Amino acid sequence: MTAIPTRDDQFSFGLWTVGWQARDPFGDATRKPMDPIHAVYKLAELGAWGVTFHDDDLINFESTPAERETMVAKLKTALADTGLVVPMVTTNLFTHPVFKDGAFTSNDRGVRRFALRKVMRNLDLAAELGAKTYVFWGGREGSETDAAKDVRAALDRYREGIDFLAQYVIDNKLGLRFALEPKPNEPRGDILLPTVGSALAFISTLEHAEMVGVNPEVGHEQMAGMNFVHSISQALWHNKLFHIDLNGQHGAKFDQDLIFGHGDLLSAFFLVDLLENGGPNGAPAYTGPRHFDYKPLRTEMEDGVWESAKANMVTYLILKERAKSFRADPEVQEALTESMVYALGESTLDPDEGWQEFLNDKSAYEDFDLKKAASISYGFVRLSQLAIEHALGAR
Repeated sequence: MTAIPTRDDQFSFGLWTVGWQARDPFGDATRKPMDPIHAVYKLAELGAWGVTFHDDDLINFESTPAERETMVAKLKTALADTGLVVPMVTTNLFTHPVFKDGAFTSNDRGVRRFALRKVMRNLDLAAELGAKTYVFWGGREGSETDAAKDVRAALDRYREGIDFLAQYVIDNKLGLRFALEPKPNEPRGDILLPTVGSALAFISTLEHAEMVGVNPEVGHEQMAGMNFVHSISQALWHNKLFHIDLNGQHGAKFDQDLIFGHGDLLSAFFLVDLLENGGPNGAPAYTGPRHFDYKPLRTEMEDGVWESAKANMVTYLILKERAKSFRADPEVQEALTESMVYALGESTLDPDEGWQEFLNDKSAYEDFDLKKAASISYGFVRLSQLAIEHALGAR
């Protein structure tokens, strides 16, 4: 029986996903522009919980104040009619030609100042709509040649911008926290803060680091050759997983933005298992939106757009059930114990053990049975096969 999404699942979509006209670097659009208000109603029908947007997804870049006010009013009406929420908002700092050399890190100071004002305007709207998270994707913050960008100065400007906007949020009590979205390349040849690890390092330098986390995307990390489950685990370890973008990707190539699970299915299974079962005592490790940032295939008309939106949610729910089955299987629990997976949670050092006490413990080195330890078979093959069988529904 096909899984049915409900509001309790906290599935959200960006207006830029279902509204993508399927224009790519080699071809014109294959779909007509979609009214964002129409998208809200359709997503609600499919069982979505939330909708997110860039400012330009809702309001044309050069709209008058009156036109902007009209579109915001229409969105509010649609949200009231459907019960959908706006958990996250972001700013488009990459489409207009003015951002061709970046926004916060453009070599042009005037562009940097314009970008800050554009974000501030949208921060106000985000708070007005009840959003709690504000995402920053620096798609144009980078370069194609190392001669064109002083990276250290660029990082100074990046930090200056985030610190400034954080103070604006604090002073105006907007109730937002920030999430940086890493990506290694595309549209720039190389993008600043290319991976979760680099974003976490950058965050540690910020004036208000406590209110800044990450918004990792499946495809972005996999484009860089990263293990997405490991990246999410590190973000959780730092308590910095503020938001997540789910989609599919086939390895280190261009950003495919496939339906979730339609790329590396086994990685998607382990990701859902981590998110849903990786907390204390098997509770969810992440309780925020399950946000889909994908592109409906260019081959599809509007009916295919809604099929793809549904497919994201259904695939997640199937993998959630498969992960639950995996964790409940007595044979899996036995295998996890035999593989000493749970034993890794035990501290290497005894309580209050200092280096002097450690040196006096001959069992740690002098009397350690190297032959016995080297002959251990960890049983990871069996464990991995059990995971595959559960992921495929063979158990």
